[in-house]
Amino acid sequence: MTVLHVSNDEVLNSPDTVLETIARFFSSPPPFPVGEGRGEGNTPAAALRRLGVFWHTQGSGKSYSMVFFCQYVMRKVAGNWTFIVVTDRAELDDQIYKTFAGTGIVAEKKCQAESGDHLQQLLTEDHRFVFTLIQKFQLPRGKPSPGPAGHPLPVGEGRGEGLGLYPKLSERADVIVMTDEAHRSQYDTLAMNMRRALPCAAFIGFTGTPLMAGEEKTKQVFGEYVSIYNFKQSVDDNATVPLFYENRIPELQLTNDKLNQEIAELLDKAELDEEKEKKLERAFAKEYHLLTRDERLETIAEDLVTHFMGRGMMGKAMVVCIDRFTAVRMHDKVRKHWQAYLDKLRAEAGKDESLKAKVKYMKETDMAVVVSASQNEQEDFQKKGLDILVHRKRMAKEDLETKFKDKDDPLRVVFVCAMWITGFDVPSCSTIYLDKPMRNHTLMQTIARANRVFPEKNNGLIVDYVGIFRNLQKALAIYGSDAGGGVKPGESPVHSKEELVNLMKRAITDVEKHCTEHGVDLPAIVAEERAFERAAGIEAAVEALVFPEDAKKEFIRKVELLVRVHKAVMPDPVAHEFDGVRSVSTAIVNNLRTPPEEIDISAVMQAVEELLDRSIATKGYVIRAGEGKAEAAEGKAPYGTIDLSKVDFKTLKKLLDRGRTRTLIDKLKAALDARLRKMILHNRMRMDYQTRFEQMIAEYNSGSKNVEQFFKELSKYVQDLDDEEKRGMRESLNEEELALFDILTKPEMKLTEKERKAVKRVAQELLQKLKTERLVLDWRKRQQTRAAVRLVIEQSLDELPRTYTKEIFGKKCDLVYQHIFDNYQDSQHSVYAAAG
Repeated sequence: MTVLHVSNDEVLNSPDTVLETIARFFSSPPPFPVGEGRGEGNTPAAALRRLGVFWHTQGSGKSYSMVFFCQYVMRKVAGNWTFIVVTDRAELDDQIYKTFAGTGIVAEKKCQAESGDHLQQLLTEDHRFVFTLIQKFQLPRGKPSPGPAGHPLPVGEGRGEGLGLYPKLSERADVIVMTDEAHRSQYDTLAMNMRRALPCAAFIGFTGTPLMAGEEKTKQVFGEYVSIYNFKQSVDDNATVPLFYENRIPELQLTNDKLNQEIAELLDKAELDEEKEKKLERAFAKEYHLLTRDERLETIAEDLVTHFMGRGMMGKAMVVCIDRFTAVRMHDKVRKHWQAYLDKLRAEAGKDESLKAKVKYMKETDMAVVVSASQNEQEDFQKKGLDILVHRKRMAKEDLETKFKDKDDPLRVVFVCAMWITGFDVPSCSTIYLDKPMRNHTLMQTIARANRVFPEKNNGLIVDYVGIFRNLQKALAIYGSDAGGGVKPGESPVHSKEELVNLMKRAITDVEKHCTEHGVDLPAIVAEERAFERAAGIEAAVEALVFPEDAKKEFIRKVELLVRVHKAVMPDPVAHEFDGVRSVSTAIVNNLRTPPEEIDISAVMQAVEELLDRSIATKGYVIRAGEGKAEAAEGKAPYGTIDLSKVDFKTLKKLLDRGRTRTLIDKLKAALDARLRKMILHNRMRMDYQTRFEQMIAEYNSGSKNVEQFFKELSKYVQDLDDEEKRGMRESLNEEELALFDILTKPEMKLTEKERKAVKRVAQELLQKLKTERLVLDWRKRQQTRAAVRLVIEQSLDELPRTYTKEIFGKKCDLVYQHIFDNYQDSQHSVYAAAG
């Protein structure tokens, strides 16, 4: 196995070069026959122009794969390569350009075609990258166009749209055209124009959805699949989250599947303009009326609000409507039912903190309509009793896209019909409400808006109000498979919510079984109605499950899965049947893994008062715990502190035998571990303490040391940590200076007392000089400032005693520079300042 190493320096300081590093890593011959001879027709040379179809599921990093491909070709295949990136929608063009520019691979700023004329100019010039919409491969009527060398063609030549042939703009063979979503619009007149303009270019298609039945033309243009990464593989690799399907179709629904399919076909041809909207109403008057009937929309709006507020993972949501009018109408209806739901919550909240939190959430939540504009739209909407002007003003004045993508922005629900359903990444979006007939690629593109990975997001949810499940099954028969031909049983990338319910039940069974194996009767604790007895049961469960360490971690993982799936199942009523199991299991886990900064050693000891015999001792290391509230309020001491040096370990050992031994030892381990992590953060040369601590714990866990031996070692270890923390005072150095001093003197060097003093002086002066002269804002991001820091380090270390040989000097310079780089953002911000 070969491992690629990318240094922290490169990641933090030059993120734009990381992709280059990865691209350079490839060493095998290129899988695409680029750079070879070209030809026409069905000759072998013509076949070489078809580089293939690259199918990687939406959300799995397809855009970065395009970047990698470009870097791969430039580094592995000789030639002055030009890459033309073609999309069919303006938002996708901007997105792909920003992706390329963000990696640092694009040096030019004006390589996005602004018009058909500008595109022709770019193609006749020498550019590494050109970004364009395929719609720009056409010419305005009656306007001469440039020939291959920039010479004008006679009027009537070089025309698209039935006005003649598009001009040949470049006959270079080192041109690769990369089309995003290749299947959508690559076979009409515009595509032919593109191929005539670049007759010797090679073509590769990138797509987030597979080739569906009847799309043989794609293979004729681009070739066969060269890379497949389907939805199932992406989910298995945790690159995307699984999707679940929930049927919430209202009783009033289309019964003619054929007509529903015909509507889907019409809607699938991209966003409807004004003419197509009217055609839809005329051609499918009855069905359109049923889908947009006021009673039906009212029912859906009320259900949507209830469903949205009942979810466990409160991610953002998209409501996909049949057309622009319905999007506005649904926004208004959801707003009305949102207010009714909020009023009801306010009345019920009282002192219930969970309900009060929901009230706050609902009051903060913002909603918006996002639809395309058209001529005379204000009049068209007024005829239907709707006001588009208020929404249009907002779309014009506010950056709704950025707001919706911001996980912390209160814009949590958007109403769309075609915008934002392709090439639009919002990881925090977890729910898609579908009320629009859809099929094939458009359907798959739309539901993929919910498959992005996000913290606490177990899955995406597709809520179906229009009955697209049959179309979904047909699409998945190809979409989820390796190369077409259907999916295997159980491998569908979109699952019924019933499967999620079953997964929750299995998770509960696993948790209960684990408890039983360790002597814990979880159902009995859940069934206990008396608060004190239930608390005692939870405490006993913690004691039983805390050891051994592997079993504890396994239990925590099982409960984490249970919690995630339980949230995902909500608001399904079946989820509430298991609220008790989830609640008790969570309480046990919270006690098993209390965060180190919240570990309350003294509170644990006080719960069994006789377990602690506090003695008066010199001030030692203070760990935040849970006592001292009064003193903290008066500013006399930090809230919840406990001095480990004041624990009489002999008395503690005797009293531990009376009960809860495992729990207390686990919490003491966690407290010491937290202290140790902070010490090592300040000084990496203290790693030997970490090694010693881990060995101590391993011996205890293995049973080779009993409780008495363990506490004897623990007492000695705490004393040693105290001594280590006081060492800086003995050396007359603060923590920052001591860290540098240790780097310069460890492993132990044979220094005289005079030489040790000289090294201390170097450490102090170096730190002072760096802070006052070189650690400027963002110094790590620029080569010049990094070099200046390195120079000061070398100049200062040049003052070290002669004991430091040239070889040792070089190593110390490297270690000191890395220490400064890792721990100092600038002169005012460092790990030491944060701790202080």
